[in-house]
Amino acid sequence: MKLFSVTLLLVAFITFANAQQPTILTLDQAIKLALENNLSVIKAQNNVDAAQSSVLAAYGNYLPTLSASGGWDRSQRTGQRSIQGITIPGATSTSTSNSFQAGVSLGYTIFDGFRREASFNSTSASAISTEQIVVWTRQSIRYQIESVYLNVLKFEQLVKVNDENLKRDKQQLERITESNRVGALSLADVYRQQSQVAADEYKVIQAQNDYDNAKADLVALIGLDMKVDYQFSDQSISTVIDSVELNATFKKYNNFNELVKRALSRRPDYLAAKENYDASESGVTAARSGYFPRVSASAGYGFSNSELSKLTDNKSISWGLNLNWNIFDAFQTNEALQTAIVTKKNSDATLKQSERDISVEVKKALLGLEAAKKQVEVSQKGLQSATEDRKIAEERYNLGAGTLLDLLTANAGLVNAEANNINSSFSFNIAKRNLEYVIGERTN
Repeated sequence: MKLFSVTLLLVAFITFANAQQPTILTLDQAIKLALENNLSVIKAQNNVDAAQSSVLAAYGNYLPTLSASGGWDRSQRTGQRSIQGITIPGATSTSTSNSFQAGVSLGYTIFDGFRREASFNSTSASAISTEQIVVWTRQSIRYQIESVYLNVLKFEQLVKVNDENLKRDKQQLERITESNRVGALSLADVYRQQSQVAADEYKVIQAQNDYDNAKADLVALIGLDMKVDYQFSDQSISTVIDSVELNATFKKYNNFNELVKRALSRRPDYLAAKENYDASESGVTAARSGYFPRVSASAGYGFSNSELSKLTDNKSISWGLNLNWNIFDAFQTNEALQTAIVTKKNSDATLKQSERDISVEVKKALLGLEAAKKQVEVSQKGLQSATEDRKIAEERYNLGAGTLLDLLTANAGLVNAEANNINSSFSFNIAKRNLEYVIGERTN
């Protein structure tokens, strides 16, 4: 019985422990979940489905129409009754007749002023545009997740820096307290170090709060349950940028004009704008079709009889060509054409504006990457100097040749240098991804 109770307790403990384990998400997993949950992506995909239906309908304009019909009519007639042409006063007669009809008809448009060709081209271009919008939406969501994910990792590293600094200062406080106890150091140094430890604890709390808030923002952006404990870790993301990576990146992205060309050939939003312009051109053709005649062909095959059982006894076949030319429509076609021309001009203006916007975005992204590179190089030099400065200050203080204030100053410089190095490294990662995003090279 005791063994059974111990087993139950062990199982319950293991179950509780497993329930408390956080869910770890890599960057790719976070992106995948975000793309599945994001409403903008879902709406864009729904627009693609609707656009494909429009393409199918435009294709159907090239096909003949087929319809079937059937009917039954019954009529009843009442009048004065007559025998051999003599009307009988006060007498009436009633006659009833039935009529049954059935048939099929076929119609085909031979020429409609190129309206159906324009409609097919327009709907096809619009469908491609909506597909490109889906790709761009997915790339935008991906970049947002990458940026916020990297911020989470950055704040996590800053928490570690402040934790290490707190541990270092606590150990220093223990040494100073012991030295004061034996009379080697003054009580003022103890108080000063205690004040520094309190300040370090405050920074740890603040860094932890920033980290927790960043995680909450990422969880919300992905669309996950806030009640679940998530941890974010990805070994493929480098937190230290070396000179090899810096040089390789700038060797790949060093020509502004070439980057703009690559962006204009790959950016899904720009490709969508081009398709919208093509659709507007087809809209002009469709509007101009009102000036042309319409030619169509038709054929029919039918049955009719007054008795349903003899319906097929009477057959009829018909066929023919129809020409319809609206010579004057009170300027309705002219209005439609002018509206279509304005739409085309606006689409052209939108396309040119997109080119300008992309050039500006590429320029800013390239400048941001260059600035991030310089920050990495400066922060690495600063970290190296601050590390040596802190080491020397600690040795001098331990030998009695330096003051505690010198040590605290050097330690604060080291913490700042470590934070700057972390910030610059993650800023470079984000700037690199931003440049890839604005030139359309972020995979979806």
